[in-house]
Amino acid sequence: MKMFNAILIIAYRDILKLVRDRRRFLGGLIFPIVSIAILGSALDSNLSKSVGFNFLFFVYFGVLAQNMFASTASGIAWLIEDRQNDFAQSFFVAPISRYTIILGKILGESFVSFTQILGLFLIGYLVGVPFDVIKFLILIPILFLICIFGGSFGVLIMANFMDKRSIDQVFPFFIFPQFFLSGVFTPMIDLPSYLMILSRITPMFYAVDLVRGIYYSGSLEYSKIVVNHPIYNLFIIGIMFSVFLILGTYIFVKSEKER
Repeated sequence: MKMFNAILIIAYRDILKLVRDRRRFLGGLIFPIVSIAILGSALDSNLSKSVGFNFLFFVYFGVLAQNMFASTASGIAWLIEDRQNDFAQSFFVAPISRYTIILGKILGESFVSFTQILGLFLIGYLVGVPFDVIKFLILIPILFLICIFGGSFGVLIMANFMDKRSIDQVFPFFIFPQFFLSGVFTPMIDLPSYLMILSRITPMFYAVDLVRGIYYSGSLEYSKIVVNHPIYNLFIIGIMFSVFLILGTYIFVKSEKER
């Protein structure tokens, strides 16, 4: 119970920061709007007939997964700011485990990113995405799971840097290539061998493929869009989450002790 309460308190702090800074919520929707309305529409006009499926909808579900993953991952970087302000030290002297601290941070940032889901669903409605109620209800917990997955990735990256400026400069190099290697904007089925390897070691790839696998299940476009079965994607996400969380927490705690 003590651990659970500590996780909720740490998570609540991040939610409270969102309430006080609503610009982050609005800013988080700018990239999806640009990607879906502009890039998605352009690709749809030029490629949909040749590939045999609606490219705008394809991009929409890719951006949906990408936004949940990347938004939470980037939000974890705030823990470095806490470290610089010595706020994290008050956590580490408390009688709670280091994993509790990290899990609380991941949970809080996941809730913060998840608040964008209504805006993203509204964007989908406006661009004409067919809303299958059952599939979208299934997607809600899946998208929250992707937020948590992105948070664990953020912990691993964040743990290797000592100040906010460094991670602000380097973090985009860990995120932006994943937009293309994960298949947010392009199908990832028939690829050259080197791109195939790079895409399959990209964490965001499994999040994007999982969302599409759920939405396109039972459709004629499934084999043209989805690479892996959703259960396989969930399995890989579970493994990656565990590795990222354990390794990232170990590195972060070690760096705290060496300060």
